[in-house]
Amino acid sequence: MKISVIIPTLNEAHQLPEALWRLSKANQDVEVIVSDGGSADDTCRIAQTWGAQVVEGASGRGQQLMRGVNAATGDALLFLHADTKLPLNAPTQIAQAFKDTNFIGGNFALKFDGGTDFASWLNGYYAWLRSNGFYYGDSAVFVRRDAYDAIGGIRPISLMEDYDFVRRMERAGQTVCLNSPGAVTSSRRFKDRKPWRIYWQWLYLHALFHARVPSGVLAWLYRSKRHSPAAEQPKHSKSGKSALGY
Repeated sequence: MKISVIIPTLNEAHQLPEALWRLSKANQDVEVIVSDGGSADDTCRIAQTWGAQVVEGASGRGQQLMRGVNAATGDALLFLHADTKLPLNAPTQIAQAFKDTNFIGGNFALKFDGGTDFASWLNGYYAWLRSNGFYYGDSAVFVRRDAYDAIGGIRPISLMEDYDFVRRMERAGQTVCLNSPGAVTSSRRFKDRKPWRIYWQWLYLHALFHARVPSGVLAWLYRSKRHSPAAEQPKHSKSGKSALGY
């Protein structure tokens, strides 16, 4: 099975090399596509040095993932954030899982680095969410290409494109969570923010999403200073990842 790994980037020269190194160790047919949203650093040069295909265009992770998929030729797609560390056997885990034809996709069990009390709480909370069929792009979502096409793929929406896709994938068929081992992602987006505010905003945006509020409005609300004091404005990572993990 050929796996196309799609990494959306925006100024990820610091994080990208380890992600690409880990993929280079795969004992599996892997195609790596870095979909860049206008990096001003060495992200694209680093990607090319590691042999990745680079596609460039406007920023916005939904749009970037779509561009990556359009360039992909694999039987399966793996969407990877540059600051999520996959296990070295991740592609093999996916290929083994897909030997069961009942599975159309899934993700990796996720841990947060940093060692803070909030990161530890998130580890348990994310595990509980996954047991109920909820997960996000930072957990390295993967899907069969034919299933991706059948459910309409990633939509180029302004916020929560991963959540939107995962909900449709969960409705379409059976999924699997891989944990032998799982993945580790960065806690950098939570730095200097109060946990209660992060969680409240997470609940608030999900409620509006399910109320069908347009994604452009959600993105505006997320970034608006009216909903977050200046001292606690969400700090977007250079990859464009929001402070809530979308």
